[in-house]
Amino acid sequence: MSVEAEKAEARTSVKDTIRVIIHALILALLVRIFLFQPFNIPSGSMIPTLLIGDYLFVSKYSYGYSRYSFPFGLNLFSGRVWAKEPDRGDVVVFKLPRDNETDYIKRVIGLPGDEIQMIHGVLNINGKPVPKVKIDDFLVTDASGRERHMARYKETLPNGVSYPVLDLVEDGFGDNTEVYKVPEGHFFMMGDNRDNSTDSRFLSEVGFVPFENLVGKAQIIFFSINDESSFWQVWDWPESVRWARIFHVVH
Repeated sequence: MSVEAEKAEARTSVKDTIRVIIHALILALLVRIFLFQPFNIPSGSMIPTLLIGDYLFVSKYSYGYSRYSFPFGLNLFSGRVWAKEPDRGDVVVFKLPRDNETDYIKRVIGLPGDEIQMIHGVLNINGKPVPKVKIDDFLVTDASGRERHMARYKETLPNGVSYPVLDLVEDGFGDNTEVYKVPEGHFFMMGDNRDNSTDSRFLSEVGFVPFENLVGKAQIIFFSINDESSFWQVWDWPESVRWARIFHVVH
């Protein structure tokens, strides 16, 4: 093969490689926009359902698409297309209404038209208390090996969805509230770690979440690492990765 032929073959090979990379990037972008987007959990507001250091996939198609389905919140249209409202009890990623930029993850508690109230730590929906049953404590072990027991309960919503919640402080700051009337086209969100969650109970911080602000539904944990470790420290993975949480479905 001549030198010129070799150069031409090399140029073709480089072009093919660039073409494959571009196609892969386009495919990854389409998957991220329309199907699944990865998120990580930076705070403890959804303990015990989600832990700091969990990495999960959120389905973008579950509730249809809004401007917040696209990178940088491109304002291509208003409202939602192919819209489907979330079910009560869904764990949802949404844009914080206060700035329409910050990602929050909470559980859908109130639907449009609902009346929501906390009375002595008991969730009330439309004037009826939600069943709250004490179960085994949630156990946390800190870096020094000390164990901490947290009171854990099981709540069961009117549609039959059950999930665990923590109640760390009796009659804590968010355990007694006014009655919140959820406006049309909005949802009332709460964290499962009730005494350590900034959520819809605090109107100036979160308040009612517009349907348009929903990004997607939390589906599955694909990776989880101890909150005192870093993702990039792969040499610590054998001990720091929470292997039992990988591929755990979010309920």
